[in-house]
Amino acid sequence: MGGLVLKLAPRERVLINGAVIENGERRSRLSIVSPNANILRLRDAIRPGEANTPVRRVCYIAQLILSGDAPEDTGSRQLCQGISQLMHALNDECSLTLLRDAHRFVEEGDFYRAMKNLRTLLPREEKLFELARKTS
Repeated sequence: MGGLVLKLAPRERVLINGAVIENGERRSRLSIVSPNANILRLRDAIRPGEANTPVRRVCYIAQLILSGDAPEDTGSRQLCQGISQLMHALNDECSLTLLRDAHRFVEEGDFYRAMKNLRTLLPREEKLFELARKTS
């Protein structure tokens, strides 16, 4: 059986197709077998005020699509535009591969995997900002 497997800590919350689900007292695993379910771990959610860097803003757009707070068609266009802009700024081969994959996932309508790829760029972005602060 394919699909996504969520491993949840006690009392962890997850958003699935707009519904907030809270785990019970024990660790558990959920198998999501619906291919187009929109899923967001609330512990990973970016709050509006935290979307204050280029990568965080693009991740936030993906998150809004997943949570149902942004329509897929408008959100997809904004997401693709943001990914394209990031490709100009993060032009090392590893980042470009992640961004190309994220773009492909957006085109396929797989916003969860697009967001997952984009989130891997957050530590790189932080290092670049840290380097820029040190050199200025």
